[in-house]
Amino acid sequence: MKRLRLLVLFLIVLAFSSCVDIEEHYDFKADGSCNVAYTFDMSKAVSVLMNLMTDSVRETPQFNLVKDTTLNFYSALPDSISHKMTVEEIEMTQKSELTINMNLKKNIMKVSVDHEAQNNSELKYYLQHLNNISMNSQFANVTDNKLAPGDFDAKSLLTSQDYYNYEITPHKFYRIIDKEKFKSFLKKTGSKFAMAKAMLIDMPYKVVLNFVKPVKKLNNPKAVLSADRRKVTLVTSMDEVMKNPSLMNLQIDF
Repeated sequence: MKRLRLLVLFLIVLAFSSCVDIEEHYDFKADGSCNVAYTFDMSKAVSVLMNLMTDSVRETPQFNLVKDTTLNFYSALPDSISHKMTVEEIEMTQKSELTINMNLKKNIMKVSVDHEAQNNSELKYYLQHLNNISMNSQFANVTDNKLAPGDFDAKSLLTSQDYYNYEITPHKFYRIIDKEKFKSFLKKTGSKFAMAKAMLIDMPYKVVLNFVKPVKKLNNPKAVLSADRRKVTLVTSMDEVMKNPSLMNLQIDF
């Protein structure tokens, strides 16, 4: 039984680091600020993997833990991470919130990071530096309590944005994927995506941008512009992005 549990936990480690429904939400305000949220929903992976577990494993306290909490992102980080951060990164994470919603019995496992950028410069800094915060520690170290079974590698989630170049002004939001960085990302994570695909787990990726002003120009043919031209929605999947990284490029003038 001990070996079986170790195998199950190992599968969870692999799956959780890549089998994720990812959503990005940007809400631009009239005063130039922007609320940005990354949501990582691992519920689908939990549902698949729970079917591989025996009843005895499902009944352990570890798999009956329920969490629904919101923490200040900086205060949630262990000292081993916070002590290595720059002053600017500390200020950034102090303005961010980390929300965890977990109930493995009900196949729920969601993590979100929310931040309010006061201006375009702060937004660009946030998008470029969120990924530089090392998340090599166990996910259990993010809070005082154990939130998930086994070692949860959150780094794979937060570093998923590391391959973009941004240009953000009062009238444009541009992000272009760096194909070389993306190739490097795939070298590190490709096997996990392949595992997810073999288990018939899709990895949807949704981006939603809400603007105060109507959008004048949108270059991505896959993105959908709302009737009032104030909302851009891009829906794709990591499988599609791996085949054609340019699908994630956004050049929006408003």
